[in-house]
Amino acid sequence: MNKSDLKPARVFEQFAKINAIPRPSKHEEKMIEYLSNFGKEHGLETHVDETGNVLIRKPATKGYENYPTIILQSHMDMVCDKLVDVDFDFSKDAIQTYIDGEWLTAKGTTLGADDGIGDAIELAILESDDIEHGPLECVFTRDEETQLSGAEGMKPGFMTGKYLINLDSEEEGQIFISCAGGMGTEATFHFSREEAPKDYFFFEGSVKGLKGGHSGDDINKKRANAIKVLGRFLYNENEKYGIRLVSWNSGKMHNAIPRDGKIVFAVSADKKEEVKADWNQFAAQVEDEFHVTDTTMQWSLKSADRQPVVPEAVSTNLIRAVQAVDNGVFAMCQEEELSWLVETSSNIASIKTEDDQIVIVSSQRSNVKSNLLNEANSIKAAFQLAGAEVKQGDGYPSWKTDANSPIVQTAVEAYKDLFHKEPKVLGIHAGLECGLFSEKYPDIDMVSFGPTLRHVHTPDEKLLIPTVQMVWDHLLLILKKLSK
Repeated sequence: MNKSDLKPARVFEQFAKINAIPRPSKHEEKMIEYLSNFGKEHGLETHVDETGNVLIRKPATKGYENYPTIILQSHMDMVCDKLVDVDFDFSKDAIQTYIDGEWLTAKGTTLGADDGIGDAIELAILESDDIEHGPLECVFTRDEETQLSGAEGMKPGFMTGKYLINLDSEEEGQIFISCAGGMGTEATFHFSREEAPKDYFFFEGSVKGLKGGHSGDDINKKRANAIKVLGRFLYNENEKYGIRLVSWNSGKMHNAIPRDGKIVFAVSADKKEEVKADWNQFAAQVEDEFHVTDTTMQWSLKSADRQPVVPEAVSTNLIRAVQAVDNGVFAMCQEEELSWLVETSSNIASIKTEDDQIVIVSSQRSNVKSNLLNEANSIKAAFQLAGAEVKQGDGYPSWKTDANSPIVQTAVEAYKDLFHKEPKVLGIHAGLECGLFSEKYPDIDMVSFGPTLRHVHTPDEKLLIPTVQMVWDHLLLILKKLSK
């Protein structure tokens, strides 16, 4: 397959333009400017709210003036992650894409199809003059990937449509009608560094090449978490030898499973050979434990320069806390028809060391509000017991649409008409902005779908090219059918 085979061409043309625009979360200014200019250049009513969300209205085509207004919605920011040895600046460099069989991917970075492909679909519809549809509101929200602050900051009345189609799902053939809610927990360990005992030997250990993934969609796939893996090693060694921590850095995004990490620690010099042996044995055991999901682990342990260390009590408490905190799936849905769906989970997402503090970020998800709070409080309590300063945000709500609502039924019927098979109508453990919209706009009827993506939030992210045409055809038929 070559670039001339990318269909629909108008969507991939827009996607290429989007991927030339820097758009990290919280730094979407250039994308906001691009979208605003796009609307105005095409003579369309365009609004930017005080949060930075962009809305572009397009009138109905002839014969569809009496159709209800449909909102098409996607987010403009992207997760910015790259391979450790790739030189790339997400604040100015364009994403470099290439075709690998039926997949579109990027050279050493995240692809940005989450949710750039949703943006591209909206722009292609706005630019077209040969698509039949009722009144449209195309909405592009900012900062979805970190705090959903675009959707959170949107005021009631910005959108006026009766139906909303969220284009931020990642499996063609699946129509999502519910999502999990979530919270974030941040633990900070404060300290004043001190000199290690004179006879201590310093190590630098690292692991990389883990698969990682989305902390919602992939949390049930038993993928190794770099922070938890390194935490296990540190815990074992601390219990045996009383190590002193210098630094610990791993993970970047709150909604990604960390793929690599580095620790610097010190141990009594007479124990350094035992530590080396333990490292080799531990690495082999972990590789065997994750031999199905993480087949490219790379381990390194080498000497490091002598440097100030974290005080013993703080070092020990932090290591014990990381060992103790829950990570992964906590509970599955209780309903028999949803027993395959994760109900509640937690992901320890990043750890960052500065001169006088170490900050640990984790995220909890659940479609049951009481269990979300329970899981978040469990994480909070573990870090509090370890002496950390703990902060939690308000989080975001879960969402559920009636499976028999007009937009769900229309989406199902349109899919069957096109592809002669039933789509799956599902819930998703990831968070979607639909949860926040459902609070601000309780009367809007919503669904979510999109083309097939794999390994989102990682440099392995890829888009299954043929599914973009399928989603495009499906969406256009819904626009024609949804007349209630």
